[in-house]
Amino acid sequence: QVQLVESGGGLAQPGGSLRLSCAASGFTFSIYAMSWARQAPGKGLEWVSSIYYDGSDTTYADSVKGRFTISRDNAKNTVYLQMDSLKPEDTALYYCGKGRTYYSGKFLNDYDHWGQGTQVTVSS
Repeated sequence: QVQLVESGGGLAQPGGSLRLSCAASGFTFSIYAMSWARQAPGKGLEWVSSIYYDGSDTTYADSVKGRFTISRDNAKNTVYLQMDSLKPEDTALYYCGKGRTYYSGKFLNDYDHWGQGTQVTVSS
């Protein structure tokens, strides 16, 4: 069965960086788009970024554009989210998602499985 395991979360200071990883198993990773989403305390799930099956195209929410970078290593069945210039409003539980097809979408319904999440807290 599909498994997505996120790691790399933690506490960071404003302006700092963190790198999230998501290890995937149970499906042919290299033919599906992948995504990151987040849920802040008291708020709904928010799409953050997506990447094509081969990494050739990436998209970002306006709130993270220019600060976050999504990437993938199909040999390792892993997708990453490099988060730089972190802000307190980036504090959230971060999830990775498996796409329904090879291309990326901005809608949460474009993804059919999500991991358990990794907590990111940005605070001084």
